[in-house]
Amino acid sequence: MFVKAVIFDLDGTLVNSLEDIAMSMNIVLKNHHFPTHSLTDYQGFIGHGIRDLVSKAVPVTHKQDAFIASTLQEMMEVYGEHCTQNTKMYAGISELLTALSTKAIPLAVFSNKAELLTKKVVSEVLSNWQFGQVIGLTTEALKKPNPNKAMQIAKELGIAPKDILFVGDSEVDMQTAKDANMQAVGVLWGFRTQEELEESGADFMIAHPLELLSIIKEQ
Repeated sequence: MFVKAVIFDLDGTLVNSLEDIAMSMNIVLKNHHFPTHSLTDYQGFIGHGIRDLVSKAVPVTHKQDAFIASTLQEMMEVYGEHCTQNTKMYAGISELLTALSTKAIPLAVFSNKAELLTKKVVSEVLSNWQFGQVIGLTTEALKKPNPNKAMQIAKELGIAPKDILFVGDSEVDMQTAKDANMQAVGVLWGFRTQEELEESGADFMIAHPLELLSIIKEQ
């Protein structure tokens, strides 16, 4: 296909942030004397934003909106201190981003992580590459799979959505791509299974970052 730009999800796609997210949420839970969760549990919690993660992590007896809102603030403070402590790029991401940059293909990040934290992770962990837009969650109504922000990126780039690859590791990313009329690329090194990605409408599936290059034809 003819590719003019690539939009990446962040967590589970470019970086493995699971350990920092789990550690931070477990600190909050311990502060309330609640049971904590395993990395495997958090792998299933990730993808719909930190508020959703908090809602899933707290005990069923404490899922009231007011409590979740206050616990979300606690999580944001703790995670803000630890969000790059153990978070690292997946193997092959550095080489992929360098190859795409060499081809002068515009790059962007669209995450359901809070925008301040999304920008912090990108600026500290992915500082060697230029991303034209780095967009995180500012308004619950606009989080993925709402395609509004993805379409905004396309408009700012002046590129038709059909010429953009949307790369992610979750069903949320695949649905976002479909609703934005972009090509959905599911990655198999992230937080969801191949079956989940296929059922969510992935147009392509890759098991290693550099396989993305085979999708992109020379312009």
